[in-house]
Amino acid sequence: MKFLKDLLHLFYPEICANCQNQLLRNETILCLLCRHDLPLTNFDSYTDNKITNSFKGRVLIEKANALLFFRKKSITKNLIHELKYKNNEDIGLFFGNWLGEVLANNKEFSKIDCIVPVPIHAKRKRKRGYNQVTKFGETLSKHLNIPLVEGVLIRNLDTKTQTRKSRFERFNNLEAKFEITDNSILKNKHILIIDDVITTGATIEACAKELLKSTGIKISILAMAYTD
Repeated sequence: MKFLKDLLHLFYPEICANCQNQLLRNETILCLLCRHDLPLTNFDSYTDNKITNSFKGRVLIEKANALLFFRKKSITKNLIHELKYKNNEDIGLFFGNWLGEVLANNKEFSKIDCIVPVPIHAKRKRKRGYNQVTKFGETLSKHLNIPLVEGVLIRNLDTKTQTRKSRFERFNNLEAKFEITDNSILKNKHILIIDDVITTGATIEACAKELLKSTGIKISILAMAYTD
């Protein structure tokens, strides 16, 4: 088995998702140099940080965190682009394993009942072939022993990418775009909403407001990256 892996590595070497250099045997997704340059958020608190503060007065968030900062010219942007548009779902596994290990150790989300990914529209999912946060959620689910619940929250309108829109346009474009398919599944649950990038928070806010229509709901959020 090791011989076959070595042979595959020789003829089909894995490359860094950022700098495109060949990865060494102990490297995954990123080379060590690029991983060292990642802009980690390192928030001290899960209840009082830039993300939770950005939702004050909009929707009640119990806890929130993101692994990286998302900036225009950064390794983070390159990774998210690879994940969303280059079919590199292994990046979701990479983030899921990293955050999963952290959260399993610090127990910050130990009282979460289920993980709900921000959905993409069925039309876009058919075109892309996957939701970019599914592998991320599946990996978190394994580390935290918390069920991933897909399909209970759906996007009922296909919106164009938000990356080139103004902050006002992003907020205005996401009203009433999500729908709960079964309230009974979520009743009295503490839900962890997961997404790839939090920008204005408009998408998370729209999801949270729809989920809060169920009885006894609490909301926490987790993302791969956050735009500060």
